[in-house]
Amino acid sequence: MAAVSVLKFLVSLLASVFAISSALKCSHTTFLHKRVFKSCVDLRHLGAQLYWNYVPSHEKVSIAYRAKQVPTGWIAWGINPTRPGMIGSQALVAFHNADGRMIVYPTSIKSYDPSMLPEKLSFLVSNISAEYANNVMTIYATVGPLKNGSVVNHVWQAGSSVSGNVPQMHATFPSNLQSVGKIDFYSA
Repeated sequence: MAAVSVLKFLVSLLASVFAISSALKCSHTTFLHKRVFKSCVDLRHLGAQLYWNYVPSHEKVSIAYRAKQVPTGWIAWGINPTRPGMIGSQALVAFHNADGRMIVYPTSIKSYDPSMLPEKLSFLVSNISAEYANNVMTIYATVGPLKNGSVVNHVWQAGSSVSGNVPQMHATFPSNLQSVGKIDFYSA
């Protein structure tokens, strides 16, 4: 009986340590150009994190979305203003272009086979930039005003290849298909 209690204690202790280390993962990040974000969350899938500063009076949010990625891959983060899920999302996509520079631009996800070409979004996006360092891609942007307030449906994604300066289809592993959620920028 004592062995069972000790085992339960150890399992509980390990779970607590894992939860604490997971919760601290995004808070220990430093960004280039001395950027600072007040809030962050480790996203459930694709080894990604989202950092932000929300300004309620302007209904704007400055974000940094980052994920591990190979130099030939791409990342994307977006908001779906009408419903949960990928279809209908308006995203920012980043990758190395043909001459090796990081680029980032807005695009809309209208189907399961989107063009991934630059496109104007239904909400304002400014201060867009991207960087690649230490096998991590990061997208920076200011989004808003947010029409539906601080709570948004958001999506994130990663793919392994770009061809002709166009991101190619991502994998269909569960982690790719489940990279959706809801976030409240104000409550963090």
